Amino acid sequence: MADDTVTLHIEGPNDEDDVTLPTEMLNLMREADESDAEIVGDLALFSCAQRIHATVHHAEGGDTEEYKQIEEQTMDLFEDRFGASYAELTGHQH
Repeated sequence: MADDTVTLHIEGPNDEDDVTLPTEMLNLMREADESDAEIVGDLALFSCAQRIHATVHHAEGGDTEEYKQIEEQTMDLFEDRFGASYAELTGHQH
């Protein structure tokens, strides 16, 4: 297996970062002609949705109104991107 990696640049309004990943991992995850950036974007949103869901539904003290509103907005963005709800794609419902 090759030692090839790809580095993607992430830029926010006030800062930036780079993430380096194995090229072969991205190839395994690729659907059709999906770009590396699209794959990592999907992973980022999925991870954020998973994290806020865990905070609201599974962490002690996480079910505040503020966190519930953040979860609702995140899940709306999730459904816009993936065309299905978090519950539909993960089989995890409350």
